Formats: sequence, structure tokens, C-alpha cells
Amino acid sequence: MQFYPEERVALFIDGANLYATARTLGFDIDYKRLYNLFAKECRLVRAFYYTALVEDQEYSPIRPLIDWLDYNGYSMVTKPTKEFTDAMGRRKIKGNMDIELAVDMMEMAERLDHVVLFSGDGDFRSLIEAVQRRGVRATVISSIRSSPPMIADELRRQADNFIDLGDLQTSVERQLPADHPRMRERAERMAQQREEVEALDEEEYEDS
Repeated sequence: MQFYPEERVALFIDGANLYATARTLGFDIDYKRLYNLFAKECRLVRAFYYTALVEDQEYSPIRPLIDWLDYNGYSMVTKPTKEFTDAMGRRKIKGNMDIELAVDMMEMAERLDHVVLFSGDGDFRSLIEAVQRRGVRATVISSIRSSPPMIADELRRQADNFIDLGDLQTSVERQLPADHPRMRERAERMAQQREEVEALDEEEYEDS
């Protein structure tokens, strides 16, 4: 990562986008490890986390995460989702946080040397360009390892630095117990990949 010890840095995390990217790559984020990773690289001024919440749910699965982040160094920015019915009569839930993130980044820009955006949404390209014109460096964290890539090409081109979330996996992954279903799935997937490689090696040996 290209950071400097005295650089004033703020993280702007599009919660839904980061969650989707990590799941696509097959792991969960440990937000304590994520915070500490940047805190030791620079002067971490703020770590903003943006997410919409469904207010009428008796229990929201994201609520424990929101509460933990709120108590552990993150600045939480939330708003209630809006429900609407589309032209086909289907019930839809809307919870876009782009405006809130953009306003905060522009207001903070004069106090920062470097912004870090956790999102691949191409709508943020103009925002990144705007803070760059104020002399602020911009790093975008998403992934190009999925098909299609999670990051819009225009956003990746605009950023001063792009970091693939997959390259941070060993530093920010939540450690799961060995008997966790996802760990078993990963072990099975790796075993299958080894078998496929060994089968190809055997075919090449026989052909030779």
C-alpha cells in the first residue's frame, strides 16, 4: 500500500458494496483488523461506514455489526431504507448512501492528504476527480478478480491508486473456526482444485 506515516487519511466505506465484494472473493471482513491495518500505515483521521437500515424489522442481521463498529473507532452513517412498488407491481427496497458519502468526502477533503474509497461504483468517479483537484490523493479498493469485475473501469482509471481487496485478504479476513461451514467449503474447493491439477499433470505425463 502506498501510504506515508504523516499522511492524514480517511476511509470511506460503502458498506453494501464492500460486503458484496468480499463475499464474491469468498471471505468476511474483520473490521478491527481493517482499521488497524490503516492505523499503522498513516494518521487515520476518520473511518466512515455507510449503510441503510430497514427500520420495521424486529431484528436486523446487520445491527450487531453496526453497534460494534460504532463502539470501535468507526463513524457510522446510516439512514432508513425506503420501500416502493415498481411499474410491474413488485415491492422494492431502496437504500442508496452515495450522497451522504460524497458530501462527507468533500467536506473532509481540506483536512486530508489522502482519501480511501471502499467501493467499485462508477458513480463515484466524479467525486474522486473533485477531491483530486483539491490536491488530495485517492485510493480505491474493490476487485477485478470477479467476472464481471466489481469495480467500474472509469473509477479505477480515475484513482491515483487501486488496491484489489483480494490482495488484502490475509490482512483483513475474519478468522473462522475450522469447523465453520464456509471453511469446510473452502477446503473442499481447494481439494477439488488440487485433484484437477493432478489430473492435468497425469495427462501431460502420459502424452509425453
